[in-house]
This record gives sequence, C-alpha cells and structure tokens, in this order.
Amino acid sequence: MKDEIIAHLNDPGQLEKLYRSNKVPFKRAFSTLYPELKGNTLADFWNERLNYESDELTWGTSRELSFVIIASLVAGLIAKLPAFLNIDQEFFYSRNIGFIIFPVLSAYFAWKNNLATPKIASIAGLTLVGLLFINFLPDVKKSDTLILSCIHLPLFLWSILSFAFVGETRNNDEKRLGYLRYNGDLVVMTTLIVIAGGIMTGVTIGLFGLIGLKIEKFYFENVVVFGLPAAPIVGTYLTQTNPQLVGKVSPVLAKLFSPLVLVMLVIYLIAIIYSGKDPYNDREFLLMFNGLLVGVMAIIFFSVAETSMTTKSRPEVWVLFLLSIVTVLVNGIALSAILFRISTWGITPNRAAILGGNMLILLNLLLVTVQLFKVISKKTTINEVGKAIAAYLPIYCLWTVIVTFLFPYLFGFK
Repeated sequence: MKDEIIAHLNDPGQLEKLYRSNKVPFKRAFSTLYPELKGNTLADFWNERLNYESDELTWGTSRELSFVIIASLVAGLIAKLPAFLNIDQEFFYSRNIGFIIFPVLSAYFAWKNNLATPKIASIAGLTLVGLLFINFLPDVKKSDTLILSCIHLPLFLWSILSFAFVGETRNNDEKRLGYLRYNGDLVVMTTLIVIAGGIMTGVTIGLFGLIGLKIEKFYFENVVVFGLPAAPIVGTYLTQTNPQLVGKVSPVLAKLFSPLVLVMLVIYLIAIIYSGKDPYNDREFLLMFNGLLVGVMAIIFFSVAETSMTTKSRPEVWVLFLLSIVTVLVNGIALSAILFRISTWGITPNRAAILGGNMLILLNLLLVTVQLFKVISKKTTINEVGKAIAAYLPIYCLWTVIVTFLFPYLFGFK
C-alpha cells in the first residue's frame, strides 16, 4: 500500500480508488508516510481528509450491511445445528466451535478484498479439509491427540482468516501486522458489544420476570445463541468501516497494559520462588505457566503492532524491551520444565506439542528482543521489530497444521 500511494501521489483519481478499495490499510500506510510527504499539496489534503473526525457513525454501504446481517444469521444457524439435527452437543462444539465464526469472517474479507476465484477456492478448500478431518477423527475417550487437534484447529482457521485478510499480496509484512492490529481492535470492540449485550439480557429477563414470564430458557436458546456469534462479526464490520472507534483506544490500551504486565510478571516470578511452586513436577502449574507465557507474548506483539503505527517514544520501547527479556526468562523456565518432564517420564503428545510451541515462541521472542535492542541503540526503527513479528507468523501457521493434522497419526490417536 505504501508503494502504491507513493507511485500515485500525483494522481488524485488513483489515490481515491486505493482509498475506497481498502480504507483501513490506506489510512495506516498514509499516516506512516505523511511525515516524509508533508508539504506536498495533495498529501496535505489527504492528511486533513483522513484525520477529520466525524461524530457520525458510518454504516458502510447497504451491500456491506446486508452481508453482515446474513453472515450473522448463518453463524447463528451453525451454532444451532445440534438442536436442529439432534447432534451431541459435546461432540459438536468441541470439534466445530471454530467453524461458527472463522469461515464467515474469511468470507467477509474475501468479499471485501475482492479476492480472485483461485484464492477463494483455496480458502474454502482448506476450511473444508479441516471440517472433514476433525469430524471424522475417531471418537476415542481420553485421546490427547484428539484434544490437541480440537485446540489447534481454531488456530488453523485463524491462519486461513489471515490469508483472506491479507488478500492478493504476498510477503506483505505491513498487511500481516495489520492483521494483528485487527485482532486487537476486534477484541476491544467485541468485548464492548458482549458487555452491552449482557446488560440488555439482564434487563430483558428482569423486565419479563416482573410480569411473571420466565423467558430465560427461550432467550438463551434463541437469542443469545445468535447474538454471541454475531458479536465478532459485527465487531469486525464496525472496525473496518469506523476505524476511529477503536483507533485511539487500542494504542492507549497497549501503552497502559505493557508496563503493568511487566511489573506483574516480575512480581509473579519473585512470588513463585517464595511460594515453592514447582513447574518441573506440577503439571497443572506448568500448563498455567504456559498460558501466562502465551498471553504476555500476545500483549508484546499487539503493543509492537500498535506502536509501529503511533508514537515511537523511547520509554515505550524500553518497556517492550524489558517485557520481552522477562518473557524470554519465563519461556526458558517453561522450556526447561518441559524438557525435564520428557527426560524423566518420556514423550507424550501433550509434551511434544508444548515443547514445539515453546521453542517457536522462544525463537520469535529472541528475534523481537534483538530488534528492540537495536531500536534502543538507534541502529534500526520500531518498524523492523514489526517485520520480525510479521515474517514469523507463517511458522506458527505451519505448526498448527502439524499438531492438528499429523499428531493423531504420529502418536496413534493416543
């Protein structure tokens, strides 16, 4: 997008086409370029246009709104399939929870980005492969590989969604970082929608209860079951048509939570020493430890993605650098604990999955830490940190494929 903006800087018509085809990436790319373009009359005009803050909420075109309504209904109908077809709910939701949301969102971005037919066919084909594979896996009780496949399949579908989001471009680091920002914005927007929906649910049930009507069962089975899947779909639509809704909130959250998480993590590591908790022999504690690691890593990546598009102050970079160092330490403890358990009790599907995931995360964190150190040393810019994250995302995608589709066969469906 940056290259196209520069190439057509003196072509107002082409710039307008670029903006209308993909407003959010255009605005973010232009904001990054504008300091270099300041003084150019057309660039100054676009800067004023893009930064004009309207008080009105934009609902997009009627086609977009119709698509979102239909997509929300489709997601709700998928969620209701166990009731329609008399399918065991535990079997259905444990294996198919990801198919309620991700294929619909992939369809939205494929339509919005006007993807070519071969790419749409690839996205649909990969989704269908995942659907058939997970539902035809043997229903073995206490199967670790089945549980691992069910956990990693949504991550596989998340990877497919990234292909639809990125569109036709290849090896586009900016677009991949945009995908991370989209996920952060979506979490914020969806949380707000769910909170509002929860308040509405409480008020509605309470009002009907006052007149003696108990609608809880009906409401949850017919309203909530459609409302919950609709929340991320509507959230996606709002973030794409009204980036100003969370455009200022997400960077603030990134700046606020990064130092808080750093302090919490340091205190937590000290508390572990005094508590006597042992990740080497306590399996449940090790799992919680790994969950903490993934959460902190996500905060680092989201913060870098947001920081690369906004303020690049040294205190922010220092916080991210220190947070990445502490997270590498946490990862090292978790990795050593996993290796200890494997050497003591042997390899299992769960240990192999956690070992592989931790090694990938450690390597990624080390790359990010090195780049952040270079930023502090003024040898590179924060954008290079973003590139280090973006370039690594396909590796996570490959790992989800291995765990989801190969682990059941490698470990004999154990």
